[in-house]
Amino acid sequence: MAIRDALLPEFDMEMASTRKMLERVPVANLDFKPHDKSGSLGWLAWHVADLPAWIVETVNKDELDFAPIGQPRPAPPKMESREQLLASFDKKVADARTAIAGVSDERLAGPWTLKAGGHTIFTMPRAAVLRSFVMNHLIHHRAQLGLYLRLNDVPVPGMYGPSADEKGG
Repeated sequence: MAIRDALLPEFDMEMASTRKMLERVPVANLDFKPHDKSGSLGWLAWHVADLPAWIVETVNKDELDFAPIGQPRPAPPKMESREQLLASFDKKVADARTAIAGVSDERLAGPWTLKAGGHTIFTMPRAAVLRSFVMNHLIHHRAQLGLYLRLNDVPVPGMYGPSADEKGG
């Protein structure tokens, strides 16, 4: 079995679960932060929606410097509506799925490097980057988003079965 064929079912399941979470983002509360050190709900929702794009970067490039020297970090787009957020997410998911579906085992076994300011943070095989740096990273922030929803009295959808809200409890 090709590595991509093992990745795609998990990708499809996690993206469907992520979309359920993004569908519930309360646009009226985008400035909400559970703590001064936390990012805002709007920032977190955009980050979660953007993470599938990292799959395309990982498959198509050999490295990423997320803080290149002398270049300002781009600001996340301002969310105007839930529809805008979901449309952006859906496009990134479609592009990511196409990238995974077309990548060879040889490419997935090849090295990929993450840098910050020219300094290497890690180098791993692309397949490991897709699972850890991208998918696990997305799942981590999706869980944070679930907490933000809970703190805003928004029913939290189930990810791996019904949530307490879906059970009626």
